[in-house]
Amino acid sequence: MEPINEKIQTLMDWVNHSDRVVFFGGAGVSTESGIPDFRSVDGLYNQKYDYPPEEIISHSFFRRNTGEFYRFYRDKLIYEDAKPSTTHLALAKLEEEGKLQAVITQNIDGLHQLAGSKNVIELHGTVLKNHCMDCGAFYPGHEIITKAPEGETTTTWIPRCPKCNGIIKPDVVLYEEGLNENNITRAISAIASCDVLIVGGTSLGVYPAAGMINYYRGKKLVLVNLTPTPFDHKADLLIHEKLGEVFSHFLT
Repeated sequence: MEPINEKIQTLMDWVNHSDRVVFFGGAGVSTESGIPDFRSVDGLYNQKYDYPPEEIISHSFFRRNTGEFYRFYRDKLIYEDAKPSTTHLALAKLEEEGKLQAVITQNIDGLHQLAGSKNVIELHGTVLKNHCMDCGAFYPGHEIITKAPEGETTTTWIPRCPKCNGIIKPDVVLYEEGLNENNITRAISAIASCDVLIVGGTSLGVYPAAGMINYYRGKKLVLVNLTPTPFDHKADLLIHEKLGEVFSHFLT
């Protein structure tokens, strides 16, 4: 088997000789910033919640049990103190250098933009945007979701629009909801037109997002993930290593 350092050198060579690189990333990009994968079931989760994560962050659960949805959402999906990881920073640097054309992410934390990336396609939305379900008013950031009015607690409090009292919903794609069509189009176009596609920190098990890499037609598909994925056999370069250890080489 080719030593890991040689694989990283190959990746660096491919990137250095390209100006059409696209990165497709998942939860592993942000776990290095201290944001755990919400699907992970731990003792704390078992003590606090009566439903599995996939059910809680579904559209139907949001509609019928909004208070419990927000209790989980604030606890598991908002990390206000999280900082960009080595991978976030390296990708922003590659974009600034004219190498990276787009970041396509399944994450909702906004850390790519915080690191400095400009062309970010957020397939599953973002916790940094919210809107009123009745009047459509837009509310940026976390405050409308996390700051309970005086006399309320965030345990069961449901955020409501100051303008019309409608329920506020995060601009996050929940289970049972479709992806934004414009984001799908942009992501597919970026993947189809790049010559180096780097896929990192994702098990490639969540569809339809994972299926988008099938639109890649080049011969430099790079998969960087600690564990095997269903697409490993399609990779031209397979690196089973931590993302931060791989992308740290692009910051030197």
